[in-house]
Amino acid sequence: MSLMKKSVAELVGTFLLVYFGAGSAAITLMISKGSSPPNPFNIGIGALGGLGDWVAIGLAFALAISAVIYSLGRISGAHINPAVTIALWATKRFATGDMVAYIIAQMIGAALASFAFAATVGMDAVTVGGLGATAPFPGISYSQAILAEAIGTFLLMLTIMGVAVDERAPPGFAGLIIGLTVGGIITTTGNIAGSSLNPARTFGPYLGDQILAGNSLWQYFPIYVIGPIAGAVIAAFLYDYLSKE
Repeated sequence: MSLMKKSVAELVGTFLLVYFGAGSAAITLMISKGSSPPNPFNIGIGALGGLGDWVAIGLAFALAISAVIYSLGRISGAHINPAVTIALWATKRFATGDMVAYIIAQMIGAALASFAFAATVGMDAVTVGGLGATAPFPGISYSQAILAEAIGTFLLMLTIMGVAVDERAPPGFAGLIIGLTVGGIITTTGNIAGSSLNPARTFGPYLGDQILAGNSLWQYFPIYVIGPIAGAVIAAFLYDYLSKE
């Protein structure tokens, strides 16, 4: 596959991840505030103590990620995450030029997804749902948020290394296992810092919120760059160390 085709696959894959994953977070907020289509049960964030909502959001991410891996993985590897791409580059599995192209494609795909979601749902997706943007929750410090993102992405990358990168992994299960891993991480850590695990996943909604509503969350963006990249790189090097015979 040419680098162009691989980059397009990364763009499309990240688009789908953000549209359906971050979109589910936006819809959950809209339901809880009565800004979505009629909801006779009036169930949303708070009504289920938060955990039920995070399970639903986690499942949306899990299904989107699994679908992308199974549909586009053979083309680009379905990184759909700059932290994953950087970790594979750091462990010399990826060329520098390819890394740059992938990250650009992932960021563009994430941004397009946020604008497309706003176009689909309307401005309430921005003003109420925030396009599913991530930010530390009340009582969570900057450093705690970075740590949560690092630990969550560590588990994600360790899983990727074991089921997708390692040639000894059993075939056919990578998409399902990676998707479910992300869903589980989101369920546990979502109420800490939003459980982004992915700089592109946060970048898209931030850009959409800034351009469409003038809302700036960029002061939190380093959390979702430092944490995920650190966690992914540490996991990749640790896996190589542990698995080396």
